[in-house]
Amino acid sequence: MLDQRTLAFYRQLAAWMAGRGRGQGGSIFGINGGQGSGKSTAAAFLKDELLSAHGLRAVVLSLDDFYLPRAHRERLARDVHPLFATRGVPGTHDVQLGIDTLDKLRELRKGDSLALPQFSKADDDRMPANPWSSVTGPVDIVLFEGWCVGTPPQTSAELAEPVNALEASEDADGRWRHIVNEQLRTSYADWYSRLDALVFLRVPNIDCVRRWRWQQEQDTASAADSKATGLQSRTQLDRFVQHYERLTTHALRVLPERADALLTLGEDHAVSSILFHPR
Repeated sequence: MLDQRTLAFYRQLAAWMAGRGRGQGGSIFGINGGQGSGKSTAAAFLKDELLSAHGLRAVVLSLDDFYLPRAHRERLARDVHPLFATRGVPGTHDVQLGIDTLDKLRELRKGDSLALPQFSKADDDRMPANPWSSVTGPVDIVLFEGWCVGTPPQTSAELAEPVNALEASEDADGRWRHIVNEQLRTSYADWYSRLDALVFLRVPNIDCVRRWRWQQEQDTASAADSKATGLQSRTQLDRFVQHYERLTTHALRVLPERADALLTLGEDHAVSSILFHPR
């Protein structure tokens, strides 16, 4: 449940989006925030608010729904680097599918429909295409949310030292993080070039990400089928978040100045301020 102050900030954000997106057709807003920061909740609220308050049809896309199927990631782990078995970092998404989906949504005409990919975190695999949801055009605004959406690559110097125990023990030579960074510099940069504006939900620190992500996992477990195989224990979750730590902390350093809209979150998960950067 969102508190009233957070709701007020999200309504302000929706009004800003409506002002930027009205009349352009298919405007794409990226929403970046650390794991568990509330990106999905924010996007769902914004979708409803844009329609009810501004008469604009929005569709929500999640970066998570573009994860490569598990079998594909297992091949990457065998042929490229073992750490690519875990979904999350650049290199574990179907970038071309993501690019095609954004491009098609922007051009979707009245009466045309488009199926949107879906990924099951509970099963750690892409869902079969036949139950994918679809959207019918036209679309005024696309809300593309994800933990590293719009994040730029790091410098070579920033890649030199491991940031946690996972990197120190399983990527001692830095090969995995260099491959991830090259993905950000090339194919992901092409994907993110589709964004018309970027919104950044700034979390207090990586410890909050760990705590909030654990709550998210518990919520997923409560809603998942008892046969689901992709859910994690607290120990597994702590290791999982280490895959994300480098780029999460990198985003906290660089995106506050790069984002078009900056929302700052407190330790209580509530939004405490909003700032728009004119471009």
